[in-house]
Amino acid sequence: MKRSAGEKALEYVEDGMTIGLGTGSTVAYTIKKLGELVKGGLFITGIPTSLQTKKLATDCGITLGELDDHTLIDLTIDGADEVDSNLNLVKGGGGALTREKIVAYHSAREVIVIDESKIVRGLGIDFPVAVEVVKYGYLATKKTLETLGCNAELRTIVGEVYITDNSNYILDCEFGKIDDAETLEKNINCIPGVVENGLFIGLVDEVIVGSTQGIIIRE
Repeated sequence: MKRSAGEKALEYVEDGMTIGLGTGSTVAYTIKKLGELVKGGLFITGIPTSLQTKKLATDCGITLGELDDHTLIDLTIDGADEVDSNLNLVKGGGGALTREKIVAYHSAREVIVIDESKIVRGLGIDFPVAVEVVKYGYLATKKTLETLGCNAELRTIVGEVYITDNSNYILDCEFGKIDDAETLEKNINCIPGVVENGLFIGLVDEVIVGSTQGIIIRE
């Protein structure tokens, strides 16, 4: 299902485009297939959203650029941890939320590729909201985040504190079902020490869902 969704997104790619390259297991299929098309003569410039994606795209032979040199991106293809009926997202499981949101904001078209397990009745039900925070005073930032109604935990990997590509920490915030994601996104980002959060509101144009019944397109 992930492969079918990831490769379906390539139908939106045109020669000469600047393409935002998301992060995650589903969009990895997109990048690998895109590399095959590049070897076949397609010319595109990729803008990676993480060091992980940069390495994969480089290995696949995709020409890469910097956002500062391509400030309007034609198309971004990315994944998500949760998608609701309004095409709002929770992202950040891969730790690349800040760069992913910056690239999404500067994209003319944002297409999300997922499998059907990522469709939810409401954001926050199955996945915490990742909040990237600066290291300085992160415990104070954590306390303030918890006044918004969550339980915040510092992300660790195999016992070591997780460090983002931007050299920051991530606090995974369990809110449960989020009733007003737009307001919550703004409230989180108003806290000093917060860099960005994993609520993506009003940024998505289409979602490609790989399901047991085939491909489903949500617009």
